[in-house]
Amino acid sequence: METFHDIFKHFDWDDIRKKIYSTTVDDVRISLKKKKKTIDDFLHFIAPNAAILLEEMMMESNRLTQQRFGKTVQMYAPMYLSNECQNICTYCGFSLGNKIKRKTLTDNEITIEAVAIRKSGFQHVLLVSGEANYTVNISYFLKAIALVRKWFSNISVEVQPLQQEEYEKLHEAGVYSVLVYQETYHREIYKKYHPKGKKSNFEYRLETPDRIGKAGIHKIGLGVLLGLEDWRTDSFFNALHIDYLQKKYWQSKYSVSFPRLRPAEGIIEPNFIMQDRDLLQLICAYRLWNADLEISLSTRENEKFRNHIIPYGITSMSAGSKTNPGGYVVDKESLEQFETSDERSALEIAKIISDNGYEPVWKDWDRIYMNS
Repeated sequence: METFHDIFKHFDWDDIRKKIYSTTVDDVRISLKKKKKTIDDFLHFIAPNAAILLEEMMMESNRLTQQRFGKTVQMYAPMYLSNECQNICTYCGFSLGNKIKRKTLTDNEITIEAVAIRKSGFQHVLLVSGEANYTVNISYFLKAIALVRKWFSNISVEVQPLQQEEYEKLHEAGVYSVLVYQETYHREIYKKYHPKGKKSNFEYRLETPDRIGKAGIHKIGLGVLLGLEDWRTDSFFNALHIDYLQKKYWQSKYSVSFPRLRPAEGIIEPNFIMQDRDLLQLICAYRLWNADLEISLSTRENEKFRNHIIPYGITSMSAGSKTNPGGYVVDKESLEQFETSDERSALEIAKIISDNGYEPVWKDWDRIYMNS
């Protein structure tokens, strides 16, 4: 059966990069006027010359977002279950080679953290872990989901790539969405960032969203780690991946996130610097291309940017995030996966959303609708 790899192999990184950087302002104008946008229009919107029309892109992105999602922003919080990892990734604080204190939450600690997050107002939690198959595996995840279900109406996971039957078990357990990031679509460079561990298998990771789609998960989240390689080219391939998935697994919803490389223990410096204006352009490009796409922004971004980006495509935001296992209550000293930039509380972020004229949504899904 065809997977995204069969599509991907027909595209060349250098050819796509040349097309992006040779896009003219007139190309962008033509794409802006089109009623139905294609992946080629997305390529135009992320081009350097599209920045000349950024104000027009912002206005249209605002209009499309309100038309499709209204003036609402969903609130969620990540809950890190473990920093154990069997991969060596040159950009991650959890990397196997880093001499850090490793911690995996016990059943009791998971409950304590869940209660703390719920008391902050959240009903949407994102369960996150390092990739350690021997300790943090499908059995562990299912137990963790069973423990937190009583506190949250919406459970998402961001863990190591799994097999289709394992995703089916997550679906049955009540998981609403699964997030998985390719990190970079530059096949030739990928191995440099992932020299050891299961994550070094480029093709297996590339085909993970196919397995998620076949398992019938309600929502699939994709993204690239902005700062590893040229963000424009990587983002084109990420959009190409979403385009393929939406056509093949049309029953699922889709989201995109924008993790920019942040400081962490023992990691490399970014190879490519992405300015705030670039990220604004990328967010608008996704919205102009795909009005149905959910767009999420994490606490990696600084306060000023998060304060002002809300009207231009964002549909969900994290707040008060802790990126270490037990970081809310149990173990505030364990190592973070990365440093957060916006450390304001959930209530402070909710007020920022309200001050922008939007409604912060703490709950927009209930398990009662799982089989509807």
